[in-house]
Amino acid sequence: MAAESSESGFLLAIESSCDETAAAVIDRQRRVLSNVVASQFELHTRFGGVVPEMASRAHVQNILPVIDEAIRQAGIRLADLTAIAVATTPGLVGSLLIGLTAAKTLAWSLGVPLVAIDHLQAHIYACQLALWSQSGQAAEQKVQSESIYPCVGMVVSGGHSNLYACASPVDFELLGATTDDAAGEAFDKVAKVLDLGFPGGPAIEKCAKAGRADAFAFPRTFIHEERLDFSFSGLKTAVLYAAHGIQGAKVQPPPLDDARRADLAASFQAAVVDVLIAKAVQALKKTRYSSLCVGGGVAANQAFREKLEQVAQKRGFRLHVAPRELCTDNAAMGGLGWELVEKGRLAPLDLDVSPGLIRTAVPRKS
Repeated sequence: MAAESSESGFLLAIESSCDETAAAVIDRQRRVLSNVVASQFELHTRFGGVVPEMASRAHVQNILPVIDEAIRQAGIRLADLTAIAVATTPGLVGSLLIGLTAAKTLAWSLGVPLVAIDHLQAHIYACQLALWSQSGQAAEQKVQSESIYPCVGMVVSGGHSNLYACASPVDFELLGATTDDAAGEAFDKVAKVLDLGFPGGPAIEKCAKAGRADAFAFPRTFIHEERLDFSFSGLKTAVLYAAHGIQGAKVQPPPLDDARRADLAASFQAAVVDVLIAKAVQALKKTRYSSLCVGGGVAANQAFREKLEQVAQKRGFRLHVAPRELCTDNAAMGGLGWELVEKGRLAPLDLDVSPGLIRTAVPRKS
């Protein structure tokens, strides 16, 4: 199957890597015509995290209605599609397979190209889509001019804390990653320690507003080292001990009232933000790039966004942070598929998924 050569065209992007079933239609000028997401938030909340088997079953129920709604909202027919893009890595294997099966079926039945999306690179590409949507240029000019690339790409989410050197939307090199807990996972686990519920990111952010970020001197692992990796397990443990003490210790912390909980949340959040930004700045120095692009669920955190803006202004680099509606998993960022179509990087119909690491349910405290 050859890539569509016309200036017109509609790409259907499908996302099912974890617990969101999503589909979007993006035209060749990178305009997002629809972006539909079916959330499984209520399904997994009582378990304190994503349960893979339940996520897969929910995707089976949601995938066709979500695709139908994306087509309807875009104001096109299924037969108008000229390419199909689907997230194939990383993610939960069962979840990814649901989206891939739907994508293969559509590509085969319609006789259109299929392209495989790297979910993490799509999070970075969300910054590009946002830049174009804010531009006053004609749609035809956008793809030729304004670009976030080359850039340092940072993806911070529940399953990943990754830094990339992105030469283009489809050419990238991993610079650093988490050695244990991802940033979003640390938020979820600390929220459990503080009895704030799930998901932890929004809960800690809300609680931290009433606290002092300097109340506790929590560790900032690797912050002064040259390596571009992350580690948040030590920080998580430090919060646990500060909140509930060490078993058998003679001196125990005071009861966990609202004020202390807020101080712990604020101090923890500040430590995470400091490390993320320090490593991003190091990556900019190493690559000599002048642009930083940030995506993923943790990028929705207001304290993180504000600190990024401050540091970018002080150090003089260009900053692009995905809009909040594109920070969490969605299919609009699958507009990255157009870059693959136009470069002829098409996928075969025997394409398989590459699950990789995605954090799942966090065991409850006994």
